[in-house]
Amino acid sequence: MSLPHAILVALLEKPSSGLELTRRFDKSIGYFWSATHQQIYRELGKLEGEGYIRALAPQQPARGQKKSYEVLPAGRAELARWTAVSTDPKPLRDTMLLRLRAAAVVGTEGIEADLRRHLDLHRSQLAEYEAIQERDFPPGKDTPEDRLRHLVLRAGIDLETFWTQWLTHALTEFEALPGRDRDGS
Repeated sequence: MSLPHAILVALLEKPSSGLELTRRFDKSIGYFWSATHQQIYRELGKLEGEGYIRALAPQQPARGQKKSYEVLPAGRAELARWTAVSTDPKPLRDTMLLRLRAAAVVGTEGIEADLRRHLDLHRSQLAEYEAIQERDFPPGKDTPEDRLRHLVLRAGIDLETFWTQWLTHALTEFEALPGRDRDGS
């Protein structure tokens, strides 16, 4: 996935300013594709230069008014082209897994506490996703658009469920390591 395509998706859902896009990334798309305010503004300029989006005329002329953008037909066509292209899954790159592998050869100091911290973070994210599901996808909300958006959310729920289960298992294994004392060393 690329940031320009994520921006096109967001703008097709709702024309927005750069600031509004940043806020929307923090609350929705950012769960699976993050971007900084600067990255979003840089990409807006590129997308506008490529003829994929345009700035909307302001409702009332005002100095310093933020520009809102909308997707042009060429931008919709680019997003449709990109959506149709086959891609391979990305290999998993997770620092915690690498750290556990390293712990096997250099020792486990600090790992158990961080496993617990990760477990808390994943439990918190899972609870947030489940609250979004409860709020935004009640029974009967099943238009094709809703179903696809819910499918993305379900991926997040399933991933967080995996991580909470795996981390719980990892902590059980960690606690059973021979030579471990009460402080985790």
